Amino acid sequence: MRHTILVVEDDHALRDVLMRGLRDEDFDTVPAPDGATALRLATDDVAAAVLDVGLPDADGRDVCQAMRANGFLSPVIFLTARHRLPDRLAGFSAGGDDYLPKPFHLAELAARLRAAVKRAAPPATVTAGDLALDAVRHVLSVRGGQVDLTPTEFRILAALMAASGGIVRRRELVRAGWPEGARVHDNTLDQYLTRLRRKLREAGSDRTIGTARGIGHRLS
Repeated sequence: MRHTILVVEDDHALRDVLMRGLRDEDFDTVPAPDGATALRLATDDVAAAVLDVGLPDADGRDVCQAMRANGFLSPVIFLTARHRLPDRLAGFSAGGDDYLPKPFHLAELAARLRAAVKRAAPPATVTAGDLALDAVRHVLSVRGGQVDLTPTEFRILAALMAASGGIVRRRELVRAGWPEGARVHDNTLDQYLTRLRRKLREAGSDRTIGTARGIGHRLS
């Protein structure tokens, strides 16, 4: 399987080198010359992002924070000439997963990307009763029939299934469904739970999402 990498680099020549090199390493690539474009292209189809810190319209670390707030959960590797410890720590605090100082070898970047994508991959299949979650395709199967889920629905249901019938506190469901720092209102979580209940019911599942008032929710 070829993974898609978002390459965020304002230097046209370097961006082309990165994209050609990563394609030679069996990745697909999507280019972004600035932070605004990166935010628009950072979708669930992207397996990882290579993000330059010195962008023309924003600090790459601010872009990373905005990507995380928008729900982008894939790994982010920063590229930068700033290699002091405070700079690296700031990158991790912004939501980055790795930090590669310039100049670097493309083979090392490719190896770090493979490792980051592998670490981020969830188990292939999670099951609970007549429910089976396919982590690769992000779909739910109920009694052999396929039910499409949004990425957020998938993560919430996966957290409920992983609890094996135990109660999952609401704040834990929010952490599972949205990236750290995202502002999620109570009624937003309730809306997602309502949609999940409806999808389970329409698929004919004998499972539903119950409520432990004042505590959280369970798959029962």
